[in-house]
Amino acid sequence: MKKLVNTLLTSAVLLTGTIVFNSSDALAQGRTRVGIKGGLNASSLFYDSQGATNKNERIGYHVGVFAQAPIGEFFAIQPELLYMTKGASADFNVLGVNGKNTFKLNYAELPVLATFKLGQAVELQAGPYVSYLLNSNINSNSDFGTGTAAINRDNFNKVDYGIAGGINLYFGKAFIGARYEQGLKQVANSGAAKTLLGSAKNGVGLLSVGFSIN
Repeated sequence: MKKLVNTLLTSAVLLTGTIVFNSSDALAQGRTRVGIKGGLNASSLFYDSQGATNKNERIGYHVGVFAQAPIGEFFAIQPELLYMTKGASADFNVLGVNGKNTFKLNYAELPVLATFKLGQAVELQAGPYVSYLLNSNINSNSDFGTGTAAINRDNFNKVDYGIAGGINLYFGKAFIGARYEQGLKQVANSGAAKTLLGSAKNGVGLLSVGFSIN
């Protein structure tokens, strides 16, 4: 697993570096975009747990960098390297104790998106992503008080992957975007996590703003 993660991260660095620093071929066909982006996430797991009710999304954020290399007039490849918050929340009632738990799973993520350009201002995007779990914790707000505790990452699959699709609207160098990502690998790894989460997979909607620096 560690070898796989190192390979993925190395590929991300090499891919982004190749596009940013060796883009003469792409420049000959169109303008290469390099920039920063960030925004809000609404993530869910839709897990089954006895006593859990009123299951809601976790509201979080993403931030990172992107590079877009045009391949022809109407098509481009866009890799990104993002910090992503995922997870979910739910109310609970255990032995008469009421409260709310929020599972927080935070990832380093590499999407590689095929980008279809509809003129100069509109882009449709779709492609795979792979992410690595950086940390995990749970925030609890109950009759007994509020607190946050770390969860051993071994309870979860450290590598997640799935598919993503969305749209960007450009206003000069600035843009706004909307995207949905659906994980294809179940989150839980240990027996205890599987009891709580079952075969739940990550699902997250993103609203982004960004800026091309060139």
